[in-house]
Amino acid sequence: PICPKAEPMAGSSDQPLFRGADRYDFAIMVQPASVECFWQFAHQSGSFYFSYEVQWSSGITHDRHITATATDPKGFLIDTSKDIRGQINFRTKETGFYQLCLNNGQNTFGSVQVYINFGVFYDGFGEEHEQKTEKHKLNDTLTTIEESTLKLQVHVFHMWRFYNFARMRKGADYFTLLLIYSYVNWWSAAQSAVIVLSGVLQLYFLKRLFNVRTTTDTQKPRC
Repeated sequence: PICPKAEPMAGSSDQPLFRGADRYDFAIMVQPASVECFWQFAHQSGSFYFSYEVQWSSGITHDRHITATATDPKGFLIDTSKDIRGQINFRTKETGFYQLCLNNGQNTFGSVQVYINFGVFYDGFGEEHEQKTEKHKLNDTLTTIEESTLKLQVHVFHMWRFYNFARMRKGADYFTLLLIYSYVNWWSAAQSAVIVLSGVLQLYFLKRLFNVRTTTDTQKPRC
C-alpha cells in the first residue's frame, strides 16, 4: 500500500523544508492483511510518542488485534506492540523521519479502524527553543515568568495527550456498544422468528391429531 509521509519535502530547492506539525491524531482504516505506514520528522533528543487503539473490526471473527511498529531513520526497529491498544514511547537519538506502521496481517478477512495519536516534543517544548542562543536576562521577574509559562505549556500538552487517549477509549467503547446493540437486535429477531415458527408447527400437528375422516358406505375403516 501507499504509505504517505506526514511531512513532505518542499517542491523547490530554494524553499525551506516544510516540517509540518509536531503531533497528529486521526482514525484510519487498515484493510485485511495489509500495512499502513506514516513518517514523522523529529530532531535529535526529542521525546517521541505513539499511541493507538483499534476501535472496531469487520469480518466473522472480529479480531481487533493489530501489530504496531516504530523504526528509526536508518530502518532499525525501535519497538513493537501487538495488542488492541498500546503505546510506544522513546527518545529520538538522531534527526530524520521516523516510520510508524500498522500491520493487519492477523486479520485475513476483516478490516479494522484504528485511532492513532503520535508526535514529538522537546525539552524546550517547541522548535524555537531547540536552537541554543545567548539571551540577555533583563531581570529575575521576566525569567520566572518565562519559566512558568514554559512549564504551563508542557503541562497543557500532556493534558492534551491524556485527553486524546481518553477519546480513543471512548470511541472504542462506542463502537463496541453499537456492535452489541446490533447483535442483540438480530438475535432477538431470530428468536422471535423461531418462537412464531414453532407455534405454527405446533398448531399444525395438533390439528392433524384431531382430524377425523368421514366414513361412507364405500369407504369404511377396516380392523
